[in-house]
Amino acid sequence: MTAVGSMFILGIGTATPTTRYTKTECLLAFEQSDWFGRLDARSHLIARTVLQRDNGIDARRLAVDALDEVFHIDPDTLALRFLTHAPKLAIDAGACALTASGVTAEEIDAVVVSTCTGYLCPGLSGYMVEGLGLRADVQAYDLVGQGCAAALPNMQLGRALLASGSCAHVLSICVEVSSAAMYLDNDPGVLISACLFGDGAGAAVLSRTPGAKTRHIEWMDSSSSMDPSHRDALKFETRQGMLRNVLSRAVPELAAEHALRVLHTVLQRAGLKPQDINTWILHAGGRDVLKSVERHFALQGSDLRYSAAMLREYGNLSSAFVYFVLEAALADSAPGGWWWLSSFGAGFSCHGALLQVR
Repeated sequence: MTAVGSMFILGIGTATPTTRYTKTECLLAFEQSDWFGRLDARSHLIARTVLQRDNGIDARRLAVDALDEVFHIDPDTLALRFLTHAPKLAIDAGACALTASGVTAEEIDAVVVSTCTGYLCPGLSGYMVEGLGLRADVQAYDLVGQGCAAALPNMQLGRALLASGSCAHVLSICVEVSSAAMYLDNDPGVLISACLFGDGAGAAVLSRTPGAKTRHIEWMDSSSSMDPSHRDALKFETRQGMLRNVLSRAVPELAAEHALRVLHTVLQRAGLKPQDINTWILHAGGRDVLKSVERHFALQGSDLRYSAAMLREYGNLSSAFVYFVLEAALADSAPGGWWWLSSFGAGFSCHGALLQVR
């Protein structure tokens, strides 16, 4: 895509539930649950292998007061968990982003909210208007069905709104309550998913002009890639009224291949090379995804340190993840210059953006 006008990221905010659970605690809770007896010996082995070995994740935040609640798996319980926690997490992240940006709620002209782990009608955007004190005439958009990749399409819509001239500031929010999309059976992909995902929300204030008190983070260009022929490799399907995550072995390679294609597309237009990128802000589907990206991109492990650090502490936060990575890089005063921001997931889809940071 060609440039449609300047966009700056003025502030980042994140939020998670307060309860932190280690993978050791998760395994013990699984072994003590009724579900342990319902699943076969192979499933026991898979869960123990993932949760006892180094899978790149040490802990996750989950929207439950005790881990035994995770194993109360029925449509009404999961729907209530999403309704209870998704608005609060999104509001908390949005409020943090507003504070970081110096922009007031009254100055927000549009809010874009993405999620894939639950469904509300009216959507989450209405809760943002109420909880953040946004204007009644704010443009409000709810995006669904984009999975882990959703953050960049969310921001791309924000960029289009800014370029249209109808908005000066847009609030971008992604929120996922993965514990509200819990499903268990003997499928390896389902079990691995249950061991990877955490709950959280990320937000960013987008603007046509740079902020006066923050680093200048300018969105220069972006591109996307979608291959529906791999739709079944990574998706949600509905069974017994609940979301069931489909995760295939092909995902790490698909993620790396699509991400590299999008990177080359944008860098070629900018006359840049991968070695010109100073800081990498990438979604981490899991340890194997990061390893595959590292190999395809010819990077060092340290290049993906922010993604790896967020994965280790929070697990896979789906669409919210890249906000956490961007926030971590900013908190660490990562060197300015060219930054690469990328997300990928269901579809199979991938999106990337070239940022210039000063």
